[in-house]
Amino acid sequence: MTSPADPRLVLRDEELDSGLELILLAEASLWAAVDSALETEPGLGRPHWRAAFLLRRRPGIGVRDLSRLTGLSKQAASRTIADLVRAGLAESAPGDLDARRRPAHLTQAGRGFEGRVAERLRALLGRAYRTGGLDGVAGARRILAALAGPRTGVGLRREET
Repeated sequence: MTSPADPRLVLRDEELDSGLELILLAEASLWAAVDSALETEPGLGRPHWRAAFLLRRRPGIGVRDLSRLTGLSKQAASRTIADLVRAGLAESAPGDLDARRRPAHLTQAGRGFEGRVAERLRALLGRAYRTGGLDGVAGARRILAALAGPRTGVGLRREET
């Protein structure tokens, strides 16, 4: 349960713009780390890693859920999962209740691929969280969850590791 917003919190446009700027710069830093890790993964790009990460965290998601989570079109999400399957990084089979839905799962090789890339991001995020301190971690997670909005509930389940 979330607590109501503090009515004393009044943010001016400059403060909001500063926050947006930091989000954009942080995103660029995270993607630079992903791109660097992907240099050793021929034929795989950002969408492949994002899909693999989400498949690890939410096993069994399919094209529709991947599309909702990432903002990819259904066609692009389908192509991304198909690429992972062809590369031996994921498996996909007709669903139990609806054969048109094809839940996907990472293979052991897929978990390795995802982990090699995520390792760099965890290091970056860990350093940032330590800089923010104990109170900063909880605050940052609340802010990011609020920005993510309803996407946090998409998919079958989220794996906590």
